[in-house]
Amino acid sequence: MSNKMNVGSIDRALRLAAGIVLLALAFIPGLQAFGTGALSWIAGIVGLVLLATGTLRLCPLYSMLGISTSPKVDR
Repeated sequence: MSNKMNVGSIDRALRLAAGIVLLALAFIPGLQAFGTGALSWIAGIVGLVLLATGTLRLCPLYSMLGISTSPKVDR
């Protein structure tokens, strides 16, 4: 697995937005769409993963599958 950026700008923006929304829906009181159980924690973990992959512009799953949405992979 390489450490080349493989998440493009649009993909990154969608990941960051979805991550923030999932974290808000999972943990902010009054917005808890998933309740307070395991589903809320799963949504929170998925939200954190989306934020991390969007911030780092690196998706390990994309690397394993040979996918890249980034126009410049050589960075």
